[in-house]
Amino acid sequence: MKTIHYLFSLFFFSLMAGNFRAQPVKNAVPEVFRINQPDYKKSPYTGMTREHWKDAAKYMLQGAFSYVHTLDDPMVFPKQPGKSYPRDPKQLPTEKLEGLSRTLFIASALLREDPDLEINGIKLAEYYRHQVLNLIDPKSPSYIPLKDPKSGPSQILVEFGALSISLFAAPDVLWKPLTREQKDKLAATMLSYGDGPTIASNWRFFNIFILSFFKENGYPVNEPLMREYLSKSLGQYRADGWYNDSPAYDYYSMWAFQLYGILWSDFYGKKNEPEIAARFIRNFKEMGENYPYAFSEDGQMNMWGRSISYRFASISPLPFLGTLKDEKINYGWMRRISSGTLLQFLENPDFMEDRVPTLGFYGHFEPAVQVYSCRGSVYWMGKAFLALLLPPDNPFWTATENTGPWKDEFKKDRVYNKFQKGSNLMITNYPAIGAAEMRSWCHEKVADDWQQFRSSENYNRLAYNTAFPWQADGKNGEVAMNYVLKNKKNEWEAFRLYTFRKYENEIYYRDVVLETDDDVKMNLAEITLPNGILRVDKNNSGKAVDMRLGHYALPQLEKEIKVSVQKAGKYKATIIDNGVYQLAMVPLSGWEKVESIATKGLHPVSTKSMVLNASAHYSPGKDEVYSTLLLWKKSGEKWSQQELMPVKEINTKSGNTITVSFSNGTEKKINDVK
Repeated sequence: MKTIHYLFSLFFFSLMAGNFRAQPVKNAVPEVFRINQPDYKKSPYTGMTREHWKDAAKYMLQGAFSYVHTLDDPMVFPKQPGKSYPRDPKQLPTEKLEGLSRTLFIASALLREDPDLEINGIKLAEYYRHQVLNLIDPKSPSYIPLKDPKSGPSQILVEFGALSISLFAAPDVLWKPLTREQKDKLAATMLSYGDGPTIASNWRFFNIFILSFFKENGYPVNEPLMREYLSKSLGQYRADGWYNDSPAYDYYSMWAFQLYGILWSDFYGKKNEPEIAARFIRNFKEMGENYPYAFSEDGQMNMWGRSISYRFASISPLPFLGTLKDEKINYGWMRRISSGTLLQFLENPDFMEDRVPTLGFYGHFEPAVQVYSCRGSVYWMGKAFLALLLPPDNPFWTATENTGPWKDEFKKDRVYNKFQKGSNLMITNYPAIGAAEMRSWCHEKVADDWQQFRSSENYNRLAYNTAFPWQADGKNGEVAMNYVLKNKKNEWEAFRLYTFRKYENEIYYRDVVLETDDDVKMNLAEITLPNGILRVDKNNSGKAVDMRLGHYALPQLEKEIKVSVQKAGKYKATIIDNGVYQLAMVPLSGWEKVESIATKGLHPVSTKSMVLNASAHYSPGKDEVYSTLLLWKKSGEKWSQQELMPVKEINTKSGNTITVSFSNGTEKKINDVK
């Protein structure tokens, strides 16, 4: 009876709140974006120009507005099964606010240029003004009350911060038409959230934008608090374009700190706080010298970090390098990356479901979903379309597309590491397959991770590669690009407590300890190669432990994945091939066997996938070094012996130094091995 009563209450609440989820308009938008009359003269790689970006923005809105039939219909969409919210009726107003503020990122940029724009028969300017006014109407199901002074920061602060950005972007359409009474009520509501506590992360910018917008429009605000949050935000900058988001490094450095910093500077800072704005702009310029290398040759982004469902928000700061108008910046490369990442998703048939982007990377992928996301959260990716605030004559739009260093600077038989000081991130570019790779922070216990994302595969992989999206761990020890070890509960547990040691002589050093048993630990060292990675890892555990190491995983595409074995000198290479890429694993020392493991439901690209795992039983006193070649190649290409066995010898008998001799005559010493 309690269950029936609860379901009836939920139904009644939804009825009273006007929350029946609208059905989409039939055939309102095609499932996959198509470029109409591509311009391969200005954009020889993607065909996309500023006009095509506008088409893409409208395509995104056509899907969202297929659920809007009247001005009162909120931006709510079909919930996908799993951990996403709403899980409680109390979350429904916030869900509506997310859909409103995040689709408005896209709409505000279009409305600034075309105030009369209509989508699916709805006048956008009229709709968004009406919805904003519903926020301050106590009779509306979308009403947001004034913040309780005793309460802490909430998702409402986030969305009001986002709304402030759009008000800055298109004030003539969204703000100026309101009456004085409406403006005053909206200011009182939004400032009640902005003039208050926040989370010590990128969230400070939400307060900053609320306070800045209303200060710019003549309202008294808490300027000391605004300056405090600005100072603390700048204090999170490390170097080379990366901000620390308390405690992580991920795309929030870019679609939050860097984007917000340059937008705030242009909207408000240059005029009112020029010294602070100058610091944000200086940090922004350093981003342009490093971050573009994190994308693949064809402009695809990496699957890395939390909130990956925001997808192409990752490129949102790159267009605004155009505001610097610096001749040293390769704007054609910036647009090639940006358009390439847009098309990475817009042209993928799994991207849209129910005419709304899925919660996932391509299709819905539950292992990558966070509990703070609802279906409308995905429109955070709409930040990318704020690029349309740049006029047509901006160099970001006028430059001819090119691939930057990938064309002439990078050589196919070499590998390029770009170590990021301060953050200890390392970006690696592999010209042979046109891929980019990231090594980054992870040191979070599951026991302390109440939202369960900073200790997960979003962060705990040894590396992340644009060609090989991360695969989730399986319950039977299946693992990709990480170690798993048997813990005290006889369960496979992934490494996640990494401590960066140093980057020296092109060797990336980390130490790692098992969360549930600090007597299980390893020294990790990796050397990037033109076609893969050489791992030389030492197990320093004080007890016996079963262990596994995974290569990257391959999704099964049109055909079954092929498995083969090939001799690599005196060793054996196990190779898997999915018709696009080949992966090879060559164990050099320590490992007892290598298996090709078919997996299901763990990969973001396909239901079926395969991964190579090496396994061994470690016993203390063996002083065991586990050295492994993790290699790759495009499908259809033959492996040479040089590619499969670039290592001549690994000498572990020199105390705390391991010497790696390569078959090309070079040598590297791995120092300070504990």
